[in-house]
Order: sequence, then C-alpha cells, then structure tokens
Amino acid sequence: MALRSTVYKADIHIADNDRAYYGSHAVTVARHPSETDERLMVRLLAFALQADAEDRLAFTRGLSEADEPDLWRHDLTGAIELWVETGLPDERRLLKACGRAQQVIVYAYGRNAELWWAGIRNKLTRTRNLTVYGLPADATQALAGLAERGMSLNVNVQDASAWISGDAGEASVDIARWMPESR
Repeated sequence: MALRSTVYKADIHIADNDRAYYGSHAVTVARHPSETDERLMVRLLAFALQADAEDRLAFTRGLSEADEPDLWRHDLTGAIELWVETGLPDERRLLKACGRAQQVIVYAYGRNAELWWAGIRNKLTRTRNLTVYGLPADATQALAGLAERGMSLNVNVQDASAWISGDAGEASVDIARWMPESR
C-alpha cells in the first residue's frame, strides 16, 4: 500500500525589503512521504522569496512528477515564466528547464551543496536565464524545526538574508547568489 502525502497549510506574511514586496498568502502544500521537513520548509521559503501581487506562483506535484519543478509561474498564455527548483538538481534537468522557462531559479541546500555547485557550475555557463542561490545547511536545518501541519510564518527579507518566525520558533537564512556571480 502506497503512503499518502501529508497536507500542510501555511499563512505566509512576507516583508521583502530587497524586492519592495509586502503581502500575505495562504498556501496548501503536500509533503511527499519521502520528503523531509527541511525540504518542505525550503520550498515554503522559495515561495516567499518569489511571491508577488499577481499571485500566479504555484506549488506543483514536485517529487510525484519528474517533469515539474517545485514551484512555477505561468503567464496568461500558459507559457512558463518562472521555474523554481530546490535541492541539488542535475545539469540535464536545469538545461532542459532553461529551454522551457523564461527564468529558472535554484535554491541549493544541504551539506553537499557547495560540492554539487563546484561540480556543476562549468556545465551551466551557456545558460542566460538561470540564477542559483546557496542556502547554508545549518540554517535550513533550523528552518525545518518550524514545520507544523498548520502554521503561520512571518518572512522578513533584507540584504539577502531571510528571517523566518512562527509559533515553533525562528530561523535566519543567508541567501548567497552563486550564479550569476555577484559583482
């Protein structure tokens, strides 16, 4: 018998000073049986970092569907404007995504994220619509501690750092831009 996904509901209140975006979103996200709290919370953080007033950013079937990212935004014609991956995807997946979407963003996390980036970065130099961010492992593990089936999260972003607070505590995540390289 297959295990079912667990449904999480989150009210996310965003104050993103870097993008001058301030808004609230009620989201429902399914956690795949093989997914960790850390990955779930990184997906919610990615949502908060990419949300906008148009409210077209959507969670996909994620791990259940190999041809979909964790998040995406379509334009009114159905074309993919934004493709957001979390974790450590391989270069073939990213190159394919860059061909399908106007903009591709990766939020890399985990103990091996820097090693993954060192091995993949040269294979992605020809992409023009790819942005890669690195999230520190200790910060994303602290973020995992905020996971609850029903949660209210406050996300404050300033100077490439996100401070997330909820009923279960708080976490701070520094967001390092790996590609294109900061000047």
